[in-house]
Amino acid sequence: MRSDRLLLAGSALSALNTVNAYRPLATRGRGGLASFTVGWPTSEAPLLTIAGQAAVTALAASRGALSTRTGRLALAIELASWAGLGALAVEAQRSPAVLDAALAAALGARYRNEVPAVARDDAALTISELTLPSLGQRRRFLSARNVSYSDVDARNRLDVWRRADLPEDARAPVLLHVHGGAWVMGDKEVQGEVLFTEMARRGWVCVSITYRLSPRATWPEHIVDVKRAIAWTRATIAERGGDPSFIAITGGSAGGHLAALAALSANDPDFQPGFEDTDTSVQACVPLYGVYDVADLAGTGRRDIVELWERQVMKAPVSDDPKRWEQASPITRVHADAPPMFVIHGANDSLVPVDQARRFVARLHAVSTQPVAYAELPHTQHAFEVFRSVRGIHATRAIARFLDVVHTRAQLARH
Repeated sequence: MRSDRLLLAGSALSALNTVNAYRPLATRGRGGLASFTVGWPTSEAPLLTIAGQAAVTALAASRGALSTRTGRLALAIELASWAGLGALAVEAQRSPAVLDAALAAALGARYRNEVPAVARDDAALTISELTLPSLGQRRRFLSARNVSYSDVDARNRLDVWRRADLPEDARAPVLLHVHGGAWVMGDKEVQGEVLFTEMARRGWVCVSITYRLSPRATWPEHIVDVKRAIAWTRATIAERGGDPSFIAITGGSAGGHLAALAALSANDPDFQPGFEDTDTSVQACVPLYGVYDVADLAGTGRRDIVELWERQVMKAPVSDDPKRWEQASPITRVHADAPPMFVIHGANDSLVPVDQARRFVARLHAVSTQPVAYAELPHTQHAFEVFRSVRGIHATRAIARFLDVVHTRAQLARH
Protein backbone atom coordinates (compact mmCIF):
# COMPACT_ATOMS: atom_id res chain seq x y z
CA MET A 1 0.00 0.00 0.00
CA ARG A 2 1.22 3.52 -0.78
CA SER A 3 2.61 5.55 2.12
CA ASP A 4 -0.07 8.24 1.74
CA ARG A 5 -2.85 5.68 2.10
CA LEU A 6 -1.14 4.11 5.08
CA LEU A 7 -0.87 7.58 6.62
CA LEU A 8 -4.56 8.21 6.00
CA ALA A 9 -5.51 4.94 7.67
CA GLY A 10 -3.26 5.75 10.62
CA SER A 11 -4.64 9.29 10.86
CA ALA A 12 -8.19 7.96 10.93
CA LEU A 13 -7.30 5.61 13.78
CA SER A 14 -5.55 8.44 15.63
CA ALA A 15 -8.61 10.65 15.29
CA LEU A 16 -10.86 7.82 16.49
CA ASN A 17 -8.61 7.36 19.49
CA THR A 18 -8.87 11.07 20.31
CA VAL A 19 -12.66 10.95 20.00
CA ASN A 20 -12.68 7.94 22.35
CA ALA A 21 -10.61 9.90 24.87
CA TYR A 22 -13.23 12.66 24.82
CA ARG A 23 -16.20 10.32 24.92
CA PRO A 24 -15.77 6.54 25.25
CA LEU A 25 -17.07 4.75 22.17
CA ALA A 26 -18.31 1.87 24.33
CA THR A 27 -19.15 1.56 28.01
CA ARG A 28 -20.31 -2.04 28.37
CA GLY A 29 -18.79 -5.49 28.27
CA ARG A 30 -15.75 -6.13 26.09
CA GLY A 31 -16.37 -2.91 24.20
CA GLY A 32 -16.06 -0.96 27.43
CA LEU A 33 -12.82 -2.78 28.26
CA ALA A 34 -11.42 -1.99 24.82
CA SER A 35 -12.49 1.64 25.12
CA PHE A 36 -10.71 1.87 28.47
CA THR A 37 -7.57 0.11 27.25
CA VAL A 38 -6.90 2.66 24.50
CA GLY A 39 -8.51 5.67 26.18
CA TRP A 40 -6.68 5.38 29.49
CA PRO A 41 -3.11 6.11 28.30
CA THR A 42 -4.34 8.65 25.77
CA SER A 43 -6.26 10.73 28.30
CA GLU A 44 -3.43 10.62 30.85
CA ALA A 45 -0.58 11.17 28.37
CA PRO A 46 -2.00 13.31 25.53
CA LEU A 47 1.26 15.15 24.82
CA LEU A 48 3.17 11.89 24.62
CA THR A 49 0.49 10.59 22.26
CA ILE A 50 0.95 13.64 20.02
CA ALA A 51 4.71 13.05 19.97
CA GLY A 52 4.27 9.42 18.93
CA GLN A 53 1.80 10.27 16.18
CA ALA A 54 3.97 13.13 14.95
CA ALA A 55 6.97 10.79 14.67
CA VAL A 56 4.94 8.41 12.50
CA THR A 57 3.70 11.31 10.36
CA ALA A 58 7.25 12.62 9.91
CA LEU A 59 8.41 9.19 8.78
CA ALA A 60 5.59 8.98 6.24
CA ALA A 61 6.37 12.50 5.02
CA SER A 62 10.01 11.53 4.46
CA ARG A 63 8.72 8.89 2.07
CA GLY A 64 6.69 11.40 0.10
CA ALA A 65 3.28 10.74 1.67
CA LEU A 66 2.39 14.44 1.84
CA SER A 67 2.92 15.01 -1.88
CA THR A 68 -0.54 13.66 -2.71
CA ARG A 69 -4.03 14.88 -1.94
CA THR A 70 -4.60 11.74 0.16
CA GLY A 71 -1.50 12.48 2.21
CA ARG A 72 -2.47 16.09 2.78
CA LEU A 73 -5.95 14.98 3.89
CA ALA A 74 -4.28 12.60 6.34
CA LEU A 75 -2.17 15.46 7.71
CA ALA A 76 -5.27 17.63 8.18
CA ILE A 77 -6.92 14.85 10.16
CA GLU A 78 -3.78 14.44 12.27
CA LEU A 79 -3.62 18.18 13.01
CA ALA A 80 -7.24 18.18 14.13
CA SER A 81 -6.55 15.16 16.34
CA TRP A 82 -3.50 16.84 17.86
CA ALA A 83 -5.53 19.95 18.61
CA GLY A 84 -8.00 17.76 20.48
CA LEU A 85 -5.22 16.05 22.42
CA GLY A 86 -3.73 19.42 23.26
CA ALA A 87 -7.08 20.49 24.68
CA LEU A 88 -7.12 17.35 26.84
CA ALA A 89 -3.67 18.27 28.17
CA VAL A 90 -4.89 21.76 29.08
CA GLU A 91 -7.95 20.31 30.79
CA ALA A 92 -5.79 17.97 32.89
CA GLN A 93 -3.90 21.01 34.15
CA ARG A 94 -7.24 22.46 35.30
CA SER A 95 -8.01 19.42 37.47
CA PRO A 96 -6.76 21.17 40.65
CA ALA A 97 -9.73 23.55 40.40
CA VAL A 98 -12.21 20.65 40.32
CA LEU A 99 -10.49 18.86 43.20
CA ASP A 100 -10.09 21.99 45.29
CA ALA A 101 -13.74 22.97 44.81
CA ALA A 102 -14.79 19.51 46.03
CA LEU A 103 -12.65 19.81 49.14
CA ALA A 104 -13.75 23.38 49.87
CA ALA A 105 -17.41 22.35 49.62
CA ALA A 106 -16.88 19.51 52.11
CA LEU A 107 -14.27 20.95 54.47
CA GLY A 108 -14.86 24.69 54.23
CA ALA A 109 -13.47 27.42 52.01
CA ARG A 110 -10.44 27.98 54.27
CA TYR A 111 -9.57 24.29 54.67
CA ARG A 112 -6.06 24.79 53.28
CA ASN A 113 -5.15 26.70 56.43
CA GLU A 114 -5.44 23.40 58.30
CA VAL A 115 -2.92 21.59 56.10
CA PRO A 116 0.40 21.28 57.99
CA ALA A 117 2.99 23.70 56.64
CA VAL A 118 5.51 20.90 56.04
CA ALA A 119 3.02 19.21 53.72
CA ARG A 120 2.13 22.12 51.44
CA ASP A 121 1.97 21.00 47.82
CA ASP A 122 1.68 24.10 45.67
CA ALA A 123 4.90 23.51 43.74
CA ALA A 124 4.55 23.84 39.98
CA LEU A 125 4.94 20.67 37.95
CA THR A 126 8.20 20.13 36.14
CA ILE A 127 8.45 19.78 32.36
CA SER A 128 8.91 16.02 32.66
CA GLU A 129 5.84 15.75 34.92
CA LEU A 130 3.79 17.70 32.38
CA THR A 131 4.88 15.63 29.41
CA LEU A 132 6.10 12.18 30.52
CA PRO A 133 3.75 10.31 32.87
CA SER A 134 5.36 7.36 34.61
CA LEU A 135 4.07 4.24 36.32
CA GLY A 136 6.88 3.60 38.78
CA GLN A 137 8.14 5.60 41.72
CA ARG A 138 11.43 5.52 43.52
CA ARG A 139 10.80 3.23 46.47
CA ARG A 140 12.86 5.21 48.94
CA PHE A 141 10.02 4.99 51.48
CA LEU A 142 9.44 1.23 51.27
CA SER A 143 10.60 -0.03 54.67
CA ALA A 144 9.11 -3.53 54.95
CA ARG A 145 7.97 -5.94 52.29
CA ASN A 146 5.71 -9.01 52.24
CA VAL A 147 4.90 -8.91 55.93
CA SER A 148 2.30 -11.52 56.88
CA TYR A 149 -0.85 -10.09 58.43
CA SER A 150 -2.60 -13.47 58.65
CA ASP A 151 -1.72 -17.15 58.25
CA VAL A 152 -5.00 -17.93 56.46
CA ASP A 153 -3.55 -17.59 52.95
CA ALA A 154 -0.26 -16.89 51.21
CA ARG A 155 -1.74 -13.70 49.72
CA ASN A 156 -2.25 -12.21 53.18
CA ARG A 157 0.83 -10.04 52.83
CA LEU A 158 1.50 -6.32 53.08
CA ASP A 159 4.18 -3.71 52.54
CA VAL A 160 4.90 -0.79 54.86
CA TRP A 161 6.01 2.60 53.54
CA ARG A 162 7.46 5.23 55.88
CA ARG A 163 10.17 7.82 56.08
CA ALA A 164 13.48 6.46 57.33
CA ASP A 165 13.77 9.35 59.79
CA LEU A 166 10.32 8.77 61.30
CA PRO A 167 10.78 8.00 65.03
CA GLU A 168 9.43 4.67 66.23
CA ASP A 169 7.25 6.52 68.73
CA ALA A 170 6.03 9.11 66.20
CA ARG A 171 2.38 7.99 66.28
CA ALA A 172 2.01 9.11 62.67
CA PRO A 173 -1.37 8.76 60.92
CA VAL A 174 -1.78 5.58 58.88
CA LEU A 175 -3.12 4.99 55.37
CA LEU A 176 -4.09 1.46 54.30
CA HIS A 177 -4.38 0.78 50.56
CA VAL A 178 -6.44 -1.96 48.86
CA HIS A 179 -5.50 -2.74 45.26
CA GLY A 180 -8.00 -3.18 42.44
CA GLY A 181 -8.31 -5.81 39.73
CA ALA A 182 -11.97 -6.79 39.44
CA TRP A 183 -11.68 -9.05 42.54
CA VAL A 184 -9.89 -11.65 40.37
CA MET A 185 -6.42 -10.16 39.80
CA GLY A 186 -4.10 -7.40 40.95
CA ASP A 187 -1.29 -6.96 43.43
CA LYS A 188 0.09 -4.43 45.87
CA GLU A 189 3.19 -4.08 43.69
CA VAL A 190 1.53 -2.21 40.82
CA GLN A 191 -0.88 0.30 42.36
CA GLY A 192 -0.70 3.16 44.81
CA GLU A 193 2.99 4.00 44.65
CA VAL A 194 2.37 7.61 43.66
CA LEU A 195 0.11 8.07 46.67
CA PHE A 196 2.41 6.18 49.08
CA THR A 197 5.35 8.34 48.07
CA GLU A 198 3.42 11.54 48.72
CA MET A 199 1.90 10.40 52.02
CA ALA A 200 5.18 9.02 53.36
CA ARG A 201 6.88 12.29 52.42
CA ARG A 202 4.29 14.07 54.55
CA GLY A 203 5.08 11.85 57.53
CA TRP A 204 2.35 9.22 57.20
CA VAL A 205 2.83 5.47 57.52
CA CYS A 206 1.34 3.57 54.58
CA VAL A 207 0.26 -0.06 54.48
CA SER A 208 -0.38 -1.74 51.11
CA ILE A 209 -2.09 -5.13 51.17
CA THR A 210 -2.91 -8.10 48.98
CA TYR A 211 -5.94 -10.29 49.62
CA ARG A 212 -7.49 -13.53 48.37
CA LEU A 213 -8.80 -13.39 44.81
CA SER A 214 -11.59 -15.15 42.93
CA PRO A 215 -12.35 -17.59 41.49
CA ARG A 216 -10.36 -19.39 44.17
CA ALA A 217 -11.84 -17.10 46.82
CA THR A 218 -15.56 -16.81 47.41
CA TRP A 219 -17.26 -13.75 48.83
CA PRO A 220 -16.91 -12.53 51.58
CA GLU A 221 -13.32 -13.78 51.85
CA HIS A 222 -12.03 -10.65 50.08
CA ILE A 223 -13.48 -8.23 52.64
CA VAL A 224 -12.58 -10.57 55.51
CA ASP A 225 -8.95 -10.25 54.46
CA VAL A 226 -9.22 -6.46 54.36
CA LYS A 227 -10.65 -6.55 57.89
CA ARG A 228 -7.81 -8.81 59.02
CA ALA A 229 -5.33 -6.29 57.59
CA ILE A 230 -7.01 -3.46 59.49
CA ALA A 231 -6.87 -5.54 62.67
CA TRP A 232 -3.16 -6.30 62.14
CA THR A 233 -2.46 -2.64 61.50
CA ARG A 234 -4.27 -1.49 64.63
CA ALA A 235 -2.46 -4.09 66.73
CA THR A 236 1.10 -3.62 65.45
CA ILE A 237 1.57 -0.35 63.56
CA ALA A 238 2.76 1.53 66.66
CA GLU A 239 5.94 -0.57 66.42
CA ARG A 240 6.60 1.11 63.06
CA GLY A 241 5.82 4.66 64.13
CA GLY A 242 2.12 4.63 63.25
CA ASP A 243 -0.88 5.73 65.27
CA PRO A 244 -3.35 2.83 65.71
CA SER A 245 -6.08 5.29 66.64
CA PHE A 246 -6.06 6.95 63.20
CA ILE A 247 -6.26 4.62 60.22
CA ALA A 248 -7.56 5.83 56.87
CA ILE A 249 -8.34 3.46 53.98
CA THR A 250 -8.22 3.90 50.23
CA GLY A 251 -8.29 1.87 47.03
CA GLY A 252 -9.33 1.99 43.40
CA SER A 253 -11.95 0.05 41.43
CA ALA A 254 -12.48 -3.28 43.26
CA GLY A 255 -10.18 -1.81 45.90
CA GLY A 256 -12.47 1.23 46.07
CA HIS A 257 -15.41 -1.09 46.64
CA LEU A 258 -13.58 -2.98 49.41
CA ALA A 259 -12.28 0.22 51.03
CA ALA A 260 -15.73 1.82 51.09
CA LEU A 261 -17.35 -1.36 52.36
CA ALA A 262 -14.75 -1.74 55.11
CA ALA A 263 -15.30 1.87 56.16
CA LEU A 264 -19.07 1.38 56.34
CA SER A 265 -19.13 -2.04 58.02
CA ALA A 266 -16.88 -1.52 61.03
CA ASN A 267 -16.99 -4.46 63.44
CA ASP A 268 -19.60 -6.35 61.41
CA PRO A 269 -19.30 -9.94 62.73
CA ASP A 270 -20.35 -11.39 59.35
CA PHE A 271 -17.10 -10.02 57.92
CA GLN A 272 -14.95 -10.90 60.95
CA PRO A 273 -15.18 -14.67 61.51
CA GLY A 274 -13.00 -15.61 64.45
CA PHE A 275 -12.15 -12.02 65.34
CA GLU A 276 -15.63 -10.62 65.90
CA ASP A 277 -14.59 -8.48 68.88
CA THR A 278 -11.68 -6.78 67.10
CA ASP A 279 -11.99 -3.09 66.28
CA THR A 280 -11.91 -2.72 62.48
CA SER A 281 -13.15 0.86 62.28
CA VAL A 282 -11.35 3.42 60.14
CA GLN A 283 -11.21 7.18 60.60
CA ALA A 284 -11.37 8.27 56.94
CA CYS A 285 -11.96 6.73 53.52
CA VAL A 286 -10.95 7.72 49.98
CA PRO A 287 -12.52 5.34 47.43
CA LEU A 288 -11.49 5.92 43.81
CA TYR A 289 -13.64 4.91 40.81
CA GLY A 290 -15.19 2.23 42.99
CA VAL A 291 -18.10 -0.16 42.53
CA TYR A 292 -20.69 0.82 45.12
CA ASP A 293 -23.62 -1.28 43.89
CA VAL A 294 -22.39 -4.78 43.00
CA ALA A 295 -25.93 -6.06 42.35
CA ASP A 296 -26.71 -3.14 40.02
CA LEU A 297 -29.82 -2.43 42.05
CA ALA A 298 -30.38 0.83 40.17
CA GLY A 299 -29.98 -0.75 36.73
CA THR A 300 -27.00 1.26 35.48
CA GLY A 301 -26.55 -1.20 32.62
CA ARG A 302 -23.30 -2.82 33.77
CA ARG A 303 -24.68 -6.34 33.95
CA ASP A 304 -21.20 -7.64 33.20
CA ILE A 305 -20.14 -6.72 36.75
CA VAL A 306 -23.12 -8.63 38.14
CA GLU A 307 -22.36 -11.58 35.88
CA LEU A 308 -18.72 -11.61 37.00
CA TRP A 309 -19.85 -11.77 40.60
CA GLU A 310 -22.40 -14.49 39.88
CA ARG A 311 -19.79 -16.64 38.09
CA GLN A 312 -16.60 -16.03 40.04
CA VAL A 313 -17.01 -13.90 43.18
CA MET A 314 -20.34 -14.64 44.90
CA LYS A 315 -20.75 -17.79 42.77
CA ALA A 316 -24.53 -17.61 43.03
CA PRO A 317 -27.24 -15.58 41.27
CA VAL A 318 -28.61 -12.44 42.86
CA SER A 319 -32.04 -14.07 43.10
CA ASP A 320 -30.73 -16.77 45.45
CA ASP A 321 -29.97 -14.36 48.28
CA PRO A 322 -30.63 -10.67 47.45
CA LYS A 323 -29.86 -9.58 51.02
CA ARG A 324 -26.36 -11.03 50.80
CA TRP A 325 -25.73 -8.98 47.67
CA GLU A 326 -27.08 -5.85 49.35
CA GLN A 327 -24.73 -6.40 52.29
CA ALA A 328 -21.83 -6.52 49.81
CA SER A 329 -22.79 -3.14 48.30
CA PRO A 330 -21.42 -0.03 50.05
CA ILE A 331 -24.41 2.06 48.93
CA THR A 332 -26.73 -0.03 51.12
CA ARG A 333 -24.43 0.27 54.16
CA VAL A 334 -24.35 4.06 54.45
CA HIS A 335 -25.14 5.30 57.96
CA ALA A 336 -24.94 8.47 60.03
CA ASP A 337 -21.63 7.53 61.64
CA ALA A 338 -19.81 6.88 58.37
CA PRO A 339 -16.25 8.25 58.50
CA PRO A 340 -15.27 11.31 56.43
CA MET A 341 -15.08 10.36 52.76
CA PHE A 342 -13.52 11.76 49.61
CA VAL A 343 -14.98 10.01 46.55
CA ILE A 344 -13.27 10.56 43.18
CA HIS A 345 -14.47 9.26 39.82
CA GLY A 346 -13.79 9.97 36.18
CA ALA A 347 -16.69 11.22 34.07
CA ASN A 348 -15.48 9.03 31.17
CA ASP A 349 -15.08 5.81 33.17
CA SER A 350 -15.98 2.99 30.78
CA LEU A 351 -15.49 0.20 33.33
CA VAL A 352 -17.50 1.47 36.30
CA PRO A 353 -20.36 3.89 35.51
CA VAL A 354 -19.91 7.31 37.08
CA ASP A 355 -23.58 7.07 38.06
CA GLN A 356 -22.55 4.62 40.78
CA ALA A 357 -20.38 7.29 42.39
CA ARG A 358 -23.05 9.96 42.01
CA ARG A 359 -25.69 7.85 43.73
CA PHE A 360 -23.29 6.73 46.45
CA VAL A 361 -22.32 10.31 47.23
CA ALA A 362 -25.95 11.45 47.20
CA ARG A 363 -26.72 8.76 49.75
CA LEU A 364 -23.77 9.80 51.91
CA HIS A 365 -24.82 13.46 51.78
CA ALA A 366 -28.33 12.51 52.86
CA VAL A 367 -27.28 10.34 55.79
CA SER A 368 -23.72 10.91 56.99
CA THR A 369 -22.92 13.49 59.66
CA GLN A 370 -19.26 13.67 58.57
CA PRO A 371 -17.70 15.57 55.64
CA VAL A 372 -18.30 14.06 52.20
CA ALA A 373 -16.25 15.38 49.28
CA TYR A 374 -16.91 14.37 45.69
CA ALA A 375 -14.76 15.20 42.66
CA GLU A 376 -15.93 14.13 39.21
CA LEU A 377 -13.06 14.69 36.81
CA PRO A 378 -14.02 15.65 33.23
CA HIS A 379 -12.85 13.44 30.33
CA THR A 380 -11.17 11.10 32.82
CA GLN A 381 -10.97 7.34 32.51
CA HIS A 382 -10.79 4.54 35.04
CA ALA A 383 -7.51 4.14 37.00
CA PHE A 384 -6.40 7.71 36.27
CA GLU A 385 -4.20 8.04 39.35
CA VAL A 386 -2.11 4.93 38.63
CA PHE A 387 -0.01 7.05 36.28
CA ARG A 388 2.14 9.81 37.69
CA SER A 389 0.47 12.07 35.16
CA VAL A 390 -0.63 15.68 35.52
CA ARG A 391 -4.07 14.60 36.72
CA GLY A 392 -2.63 11.78 38.83
CA ILE A 393 -0.26 14.13 40.65
CA HIS A 394 -2.98 16.67 41.36
CA ALA A 395 -5.42 13.98 42.51
CA THR A 396 -2.75 12.61 44.86
CA ARG A 397 -2.12 16.05 46.30
CA ALA A 398 -5.86 16.60 46.84
CA ILE A 399 -6.21 13.23 48.59
CA ALA A 400 -3.27 14.13 50.81
CA ARG A 401 -4.81 17.50 51.73
CA PHE A 402 -8.13 15.84 52.58
CA LEU A 403 -6.47 13.26 54.81
CA ASP A 404 -4.23 15.84 56.47
CA VAL A 405 -7.20 18.04 57.35
CA VAL A 406 -9.32 15.15 58.63
CA HIS A 407 -6.40 13.98 60.76
CA THR A 408 -5.74 17.47 62.09
CA ARG A 409 -9.39 17.84 63.10
CA ALA A 410 -9.39 14.41 64.76
CA GLN A 411 -6.37 15.41 66.82
CA LEU A 412 -8.01 18.66 67.90
CA ALA A 413 -11.19 16.81 68.86
CA ARG A 414 -9.20 14.54 71.17
CA HIS A 415 -7.71 17.42 73.15
